[in-house]
Parts: sequence; structure tokens; C-alpha cells
Amino acid sequence: MALRVKLHHLPQRIATGGFILNSGIGKLSADEATAEQLHGFAVGTYPFLAKLKPKDFVRLLAGAEIVLGTALVLPVVPAALAGAGLAAFSGGLLGLYVKTPGMRKEGTPLPTQQGIPLAKDVWMLGIGLGLVLDDLTDGR
Repeated sequence: MALRVKLHHLPQRIATGGFILNSGIGKLSADEATAEQLHGFAVGTYPFLAKLKPKDFVRLLAGAEIVLGTALVLPVVPAALAGAGLAAFSGGLLGLYVKTPGMRKEGTPLPTQQGIPLAKDVWMLGIGLGLVLDDLTDGR
């Protein structure tokens, strides 16, 4: 099986991957207060994460972002695989948006001012699904 790099994937992969990679690298130096804040926010939506210590959670999150960002930036990683990772990651972020009180206008999917930073992650879901669909339907 030969890997073919699709040039039209590169802009979205590099832009999204670079953003996520930078976010992960930044989290490696998170202080205790930042770790507790990120952990507390995540636990509110995903209670199973309460089993982790805040610093451990942030290290795992940073590692996941670094791996995902690198997979997106390196065109040797198949688009379907990188896209599936991006879709799963953004789905988790959108779960925070949907389940955290105050993120959405009452009775609508529209974001409040506080919800915009999470709601904008819908673009990553679209990019991830687009990469997967384009790879799976190649030649059809």
C-alpha cells in the first residue's frame, strides 16, 4: 500500500496540527493552579477523570495534543487516521461545550459569550471528518 499525500489536505492539516501541537507543548509547563483549573473543568463533564491527579491529567492531555498535532502535521500519517484522531479529540471538547452550564444560550445550540472558545472547536470536527471521508471515498 503506497501512501499518497494529497496536497489539498496539507493546509488544513498543518494549520490544525500546528495549533494543537502548540497547545500541547504549552501545557507541559502548566503550573498547579492551571492544572487544577483544567482538571476541574474536565471532571465536570467527564467524572471518570476525577481519578487522576490534576498534574497527571494535564501531562496526559499535553501528550495527547502533542501526538495528535504531530500526526496532523506529518503527511506520512494517513489522512483517515489523523482525521479520526482529530474528530475524536474535538468531539471530547464539544462534549464540554454541550454539558457545561452557561456555554449555550438557553434552549439553543448557539454559544454564549463564554461558550465561544469551546464552540469554535466545531471546525476541528469538520476538518477531521472531512479528512476521513476524503480518504475513505478516494477514487469513487
